Amino acid sequence: MARVLVVGGGPAGLSAALFTAKNGQETKVFDTDETWLHKAHLFNYLGIESMDGSRFADVAREQADSYGVERHQGEAVTSVDSTEDGFVVHTTEDVDGRYEGDYVVLATGADRDLAESMGCEFDDDGTVSVTLSMETSIADCYATGAMVRDQEWQAVISAGDGGAAALDILSKEEGEHFHDFDTPGDAE
Repeated sequence: MARVLVVGGGPAGLSAALFTAKNGQETKVFDTDETWLHKAHLFNYLGIESMDGSRFADVAREQADSYGVERHQGEAVTSVDSTEDGFVVHTTEDVDGRYEGDYVVLATGADRDLAESMGCEFDDDGTVSVTLSMETSIADCYATGAMVRDQEWQAVISAGDGGAAALDILSKEEGEHFHDFDTPGDAE
């Protein structure tokens, strides 16, 4: 079982966490609740006719929780270190403010400070450079959402970025391409 550390609890972070936890990976999310969703109303999110962004965040958290995501609500990440064994996330908490993981997903909106302090490569436009799978120049470190895009800051795009990162993690763990494809029978 891989240990996945997700920094950020907006659409990208919760999407990544949902996919990894749903598929048996130990997943922790560090969420300071500063998501732009609180300033949004969703009309353009597939499957949602109309929903307040804060309500959407609550629903997404509940869904992630139902799959066993360990959320550290209000626990701010101060730094992320790359080690020989993976990553260490440091937080502001006095107790247990150090978490180790095999993978890290940065989902901090347009805040690129953690990616910069880790030494991730940046593109000429100031965004974090990533592959199509959202992996940065640091192996097993992913960046998502507004930090990798100059202008395309939409909840649905960010959620897709989180899903892409999670599928890459799951593929690495399986040793082959992984597809998270459910069927109607899975709902029974």
